[in-house]
Amino acid sequence: MANEADVFDVIVIGAGPVGENVAKRAVRGGLTAAVVEERLAGGECAYYACIPSKALLRPMGLAAEVSRVPGLELRGPIDAPAVLARRDETVSHLDDGGQVSWIENVPATFVRGRGRLAGPLRVEVTAPDGGVRPLRARHAVVIATGSDPWIPDTPGLREARPWTNREATSVQQVPKRLAVIGGGAVACEMSQALHSLGAQETIMFVRGDRLLARTEPFAGELVAKSFRDSGIDVRFGRSCVRVERPVPGGPVTVHTDDGSVIEADEILVGTGRRAAVGDIGLDTIGLPAVGPIEVDASMRATGVSDGWLYAVGDVNGRNLLTHMGKYQGRICGDVIAARAQGRPDNLRATRDIADDRGAPQVVFTDPQVCAVGRTEARARADGFAVRAVEYDIGAVSGAYLQAEGYTGRAKLVVDEDRRVLLGVTFVGPAVVDLLHSATVAVIGEVTLDRLWHAVPSFPTVSEIWLHLLEEYGL
Repeated sequence: MANEADVFDVIVIGAGPVGENVAKRAVRGGLTAAVVEERLAGGECAYYACIPSKALLRPMGLAAEVSRVPGLELRGPIDAPAVLARRDETVSHLDDGGQVSWIENVPATFVRGRGRLAGPLRVEVTAPDGGVRPLRARHAVVIATGSDPWIPDTPGLREARPWTNREATSVQQVPKRLAVIGGGAVACEMSQALHSLGAQETIMFVRGDRLLARTEPFAGELVAKSFRDSGIDVRFGRSCVRVERPVPGGPVTVHTDDGSVIEADEILVGTGRRAAVGDIGLDTIGLPAVGPIEVDASMRATGVSDGWLYAVGDVNGRNLLTHMGKYQGRICGDVIAARAQGRPDNLRATRDIADDRGAPQVVFTDPQVCAVGRTEARARADGFAVRAVEYDIGAVSGAYLQAEGYTGRAKLVVDEDRRVLLGVTFVGPAVVDLLHSATVAVIGEVTLDRLWHAVPSFPTVSEIWLHLLEEYGL
């Protein structure tokens, strides 16, 4: 006899920060919720991405800042074991008990196991012991399963068991020789972090002609210069054509398209991510078992009759950033609660404003790369009447006081028709705290004439705003 299904208003598959936010907002709206997770509650970000990577990068950034201030000096190299121990603390030693308690205190029901759709409004959860628990939703099922690293089909690469963000952020023994494939955020951050912790020979193979290709060109140029100055070997326009690792755990040999042969202790792949939708039962409701899942502005999946299925975060492919997934989760939970109770949708909540106008992003390298909204190239491609202005951050008094030889650059991308910002980029040491003011200006569509009256304090790096506006002509 089949088990009778447990019934909840909302079932969320995936207990990362995105799924947690959906459940929290749905419960706040008066609904009951179950959250299903096969792995660790808290998700990729908490254990293998955002949190541990920043724990590894923070000492490197501080060391770099100290080196730029006369009168201060490091006495010896960074203590790698101490950094790794601190990293272990930040990920709670891979114990998700605290996250499970947080979910239960929402209050929502936490269900451990692999969640799979079993038809409209139905989910089956396979527990670690193999038992199957059926669940049924009254109003909505939300897919929040995130994304997985993408490994290129390079001959021998998969067999070599390359590192992805998971292995890099959970490293216990820093390799002396590290080969890196990719030039995006993961490749850049982890190359620099591991190099600072003891990867003496670090070689990056970048298929294109610059790092961080989705940012303004000067961002990748400044990061590449910093890498090379620190001893990281960045090779542009290079592809790996074959990888060999005859002995598991032994050295790996990388063959590139220019005939070079490189031997390393480990190889790290940072070439992007793909929506994690394999074997979650999309076929049971007539959707292809590939991602991303297409959604509307309220995160409701398109192509599903009766509108009961939602998809949030990386799995919908809109913005593969934790904070943007959490933003989508808040919208989604609010909308589900409103629709379930027959209340009118809050039109402001159901408009994905931040997704539409531009998500903020930080690459925590040295120098940091912070950007929100469109690049100049993207804005022109989107048909805006664009004017862009740039300024040397190192010429600002606050930057001069912060570090000797401060090197950085800032850029505004302006919609000339409306005189509002379409995008802002800052590159330089410790510029991350400038980003939220830029985000407010871009998302809020603050006019330049009004922005000119937001007076920055002297002598701070935030005076870059004044110089950029003066450069524009205000």
